[in-house]
Amino acid sequence: MTFQAPATRSVILGTGSALPSKRVSNAELAETVDTSDEWITERTGIKFRHIAAPEETTGTLAIDAANRALEAAGLAGSDIDLIVLATATPDHTFPATATKVQSAIGMTGGIAFDVAAVCSGFLYALSVADSMLRTGMGSRALVIGAETFSRILDWEDRGTCVLFGDGAGAVVLGLETAAEGDSAARGILTTQLHADGRHHDLLYVDGGPSTTGTVGKVRMKGREVFRHAVVNLAEVMEQVLHRLGLTSADIDWVVPHQANARILDATARKLGLPPEKVVVTVDQHANTSAASVPLALDTAVRDGRIQRGDLLVLEAMGGGLTWGAAVIRY
Repeated sequence: MTFQAPATRSVILGTGSALPSKRVSNAELAETVDTSDEWITERTGIKFRHIAAPEETTGTLAIDAANRALEAAGLAGSDIDLIVLATATPDHTFPATATKVQSAIGMTGGIAFDVAAVCSGFLYALSVADSMLRTGMGSRALVIGAETFSRILDWEDRGTCVLFGDGAGAVVLGLETAAEGDSAARGILTTQLHADGRHHDLLYVDGGPSTTGTVGKVRMKGREVFRHAVVNLAEVMEQVLHRLGLTSADIDWVVPHQANARILDATARKLGLPPEKVVVTVDQHANTSAASVPLALDTAVRDGRIQRGDLLVLEAMGGGLTWGAAVIRY
């Protein structure tokens, strides 16, 4: 029996994103790191990344992205009931960075909290916000992915420090009710989330308040992560499409986590997707963790690739391991 998408759906009303002002090329990075443009490009497809200045934080980037999403939606901060912010690099251990956004946009009530699922964080946050809206916890939500991963990089480890960048992306969600039998009605049609803590040591940070009392640095076993990413992402995308009675041929755009161009290519081939259906920004932004998917989404919306009515699949995998996907009629 085919899964039926909910009649009352969370609809994307607007998107926004923000990047630090400092843009660093591979050649510039090679001046201080034992690497080269050729080495990075061949292995990852990355050409540039943005690095936050001291006065730029996860919170400031999230606020900028949120304001741009609100502007695109034609709404004010006071119209928002819920903020779910995904990050692995919060401004403080507590309070939640989401409360900083809440104050900055003029949202004086409602709910605001952070979620931590690293690169899958935005998919987790989107699913949480969608569920909360559809169960009556509010009528409009801001879902944000924001990171300053440069703060937790070991700049002497060329296997990780060349991969990441800083940034933020946001979407505004609102509730709409689809007419019965309207297959073209927009909104979040389904989401699927997974986690497998047995693979903790493949991608993690070697610090924390309760263990070392330090922030720690990113550690990764790249080959193992690559293998899990290709398998897990292809499987979760097949799961969400099968649930709706769809195939990869029905997809207009895949908006993937931007970790590595080789992962994007391998996942697309596994699903039989043409590369022109995959939104790729990893070359310009590198891996921005929880910010990656909403940043790529906003880029493709603003440059006109993604149009109203398009069928999107969003997917991501991150440390934990965590992974997930969502099918959305834009």
